[in-house]
Amino acid sequence: MKKNIAILPGDGIGPEVTKQALKALQSIEESFGHEFTYKEALVGAAAIDATGNPFPEETENTCREADAILFGAIGDPKYDNDPKAKVRPEQGLLAMRKKLNLFANVRPVKSYDALLSKSPLKESIIQGTDFVVFRELTGGIYFGQPRGRSEDGSSAFDTCNYSKEEITRIAKLAFEAAGNRSKRLTLVDKANVLATSRLWRETVQEMAADYPDIELDYMFVDNAAMKIIQNPKGFDVVLTENMFGDIITDEASVIAGSLGMLPSASIGTEQSLFEPIHGSFPQAAGKNLANPFGAILSAAMLLEYSFGLVEESKAIQEAVLKAVEEGFVTEDINSDNPKTTEEVGDKVAAYIKEALAV
Repeated sequence: MKKNIAILPGDGIGPEVTKQALKALQSIEESFGHEFTYKEALVGAAAIDATGNPFPEETENTCREADAILFGAIGDPKYDNDPKAKVRPEQGLLAMRKKLNLFANVRPVKSYDALLSKSPLKESIIQGTDFVVFRELTGGIYFGQPRGRSEDGSSAFDTCNYSKEEITRIAKLAFEAAGNRSKRLTLVDKANVLATSRLWRETVQEMAADYPDIELDYMFVDNAAMKIIQNPKGFDVVLTENMFGDIITDEASVIAGSLGMLPSASIGTEQSLFEPIHGSFPQAAGKNLANPFGAILSAAMLLEYSFGLVEESKAIQEAVLKAVEEGFVTEDINSDNPKTTEEVGDKVAAYIKEALAV
């Protein structure tokens, strides 16, 4: 198989962890006989510094010409710490989602037996956790109009907007995913208070008739936030809107024992983007200590979701699992005997080749 992949390393630790994901992809190329062409482009603070735009037209074109996008991270303290900055790295991420119509964010959440002790939650609670969140990504309060500040600056307002079309297209993906898993779907909303949530609930209820084998239930977001901590094994597929999804997926990240373990996919109508859920972590940038597993597992999701290469995706996942089980991890997981970012990337790439050479 020949495919083109756009590489957007971004800021902070983004370039370092993306480099390790590329090692895994190159091992897959060698082992399975595929040919991937990689084209790198600027985004975030790196793009602002070079062009003044956090998502330049050249980068947009590179993304549109690619079969899939592998993304690192966005963010830089010189913009984060300047409240008067008119252009910010995060604007590049929002622009990318909107312009490329990346409407569905898919975030798997699972526990690893070897990392149970690293989570702040009790091992008995999180062991066996395996669910996935479908978060709507291009609507809601993050993009709603009108928004702004009063003339005197003493008040501000944001608007939350959703259409049935926006809800239907991501709900369809969530129903289909539930059909391939344990056939359970939970809609997380705030329908007792918000009009947009009531539209979500009504729309999903209407769609449920087309999926009679799926067990559908509903949960208010505040209750869902509590239940994710009390009983994460009670979830299978979770469907929710933009801001609620942002919050509960970051909350759920503690289950894995490290934010650096979790990958994600942003599914679009034409292109899809894959990225670890962690931020740019500028304090660690250039120190060769960042956890690359989230980026590597994002590459595994890319192979499955964009290219349909399930066996190849599984090979990467199994290599990551072996590294974790053997304690070949970075300092966020093992501070007593940590491995570097580069060492972990090299080991995962080697495990992929070794497993497939047998």
